[in-house]
Amino acid sequence: MADNDIAGRFEYLLDLCRGEEWLEVWTNLQFSIETFESLGVARDVSDRALWEVCQQRQVILVTGNRNGDGPDSLESTLRSLNTHQCLPVITLADPERIRNEKAYALKTAERLLEYLFDIENYRGTGRLYVP
Repeated sequence: MADNDIAGRFEYLLDLCRGEEWLEVWTNLQFSIETFESLGVARDVSDRALWEVCQQRQVILVTGNRNGDGPDSLESTLRSLNTHQCLPVITLADPERIRNEKAYALKTAERLLEYLFDIENYRGTGRLYVP
């Protein structure tokens, strides 16, 4: 699921993941894409509440958010609540480059697929950066 801050770039990455080169890998992963609406979560929910819903429903959160401001920020949440069983948050290292550089976007999509393919091995890591 895409956080509010990267929704358009996430859709673009999904299009790349579903492209001819990686379509078989994407299909084999059998992931569904969740949204705020499908999870019944308000778009202005706190980072902490969103992370908790994602963990409860076993949904991988994709974000560009590195905010550590306040106790409900994503970074503070990861530091205080992450355990070895938690799914990681996948963070886009440079969301603007995804929009502006196709080669970078392709590298990001490939790395995203690599992480998703082995997601069980990344439980408890807190955050994974792509590319």
